[in-house]
Amino acid sequence: MKQQMNLNAAQDLAIQSLVFLAQDAELLPRFLALTGITADQIRQAAQEPGFLAGVLQFYLAHEPTLMKFCEANETDPALFQEALRLLPGGRQDVY
Repeated sequence: MKQQMNLNAAQDLAIQSLVFLAQDAELLPRFLALTGITADQIRQAAQEPGFLAGVLQFYLAHEPTLMKFCEANETDPALFQEALRLLPGGRQDVY
């Protein structure tokens, strides 16, 4: 049975993804370099609209990172795209 994605589930997935990368010695420096924030700014940045969507985009931009998370957390990779559409800053209305 496929998990139903709603805004709360999308936020939960993004937060879980952020915690996962924050605990990874390889992923965190790459994330910080790409976002331009420092480790001590993560909590503040996480309050900004669009930040959680950016976390999901970080995973979607690099399939090995996405798969590392999904395998460790038994998560369907397709949920990332669904969650991204629901989060502020994640909707991509390109046709």
